[in-house]
Amino acid sequence: MHISAKADYAVRALVELAADSTRPLTCEGIAAAQEIPFRFLKSVFRDLRAAGLVRSQRGCEGGYWIGRDVGLITVAEVMTAVDGAFFTVRDESPADLAYPGTGRAVPGVWQDVEAVALALLRRTTIAELARRGAAAEGAGAGSRRREVGV
Repeated sequence: MHISAKADYAVRALVELAADSTRPLTCEGIAAAQEIPFRFLKSVFRDLRAAGLVRSQRGCEGGYWIGRDVGLITVAEVMTAVDGAFFTVRDESPADLAYPGTGRAVPGVWQDVEAVALALLRRTTIAELARRGAAAEGAGAGSRRREVGV
């Protein structure tokens, strides 16, 4: 499964906003804090704003705020907001695939993968990720990266 840079950056930006909801954060500040290319992040914020996941405020006190309760924003929703279709095989939904002969069972596997991934990402909220990140940071997690086991 491929997770786009756009989806990764969108989730990280929202987690950054959720971690400090007392004031608007600038795109520049979020880009620096998360080591995300600024120009790319600006286009991500356009998609997030269009989906109602963030709101913006202009002016010297301006920046971005979370658009809704972070406990209700799921990773799956964020990914769909910036990438469109959640899971595709050669730009087709697994439900629309039909292979001939002995390959007939393959689309079922892709549908199963999609269902499992969606279930996890639909129950994982931005609030939960912000809490986990704050706990890891508070515990002195040495490296910013971690390995994930399945």
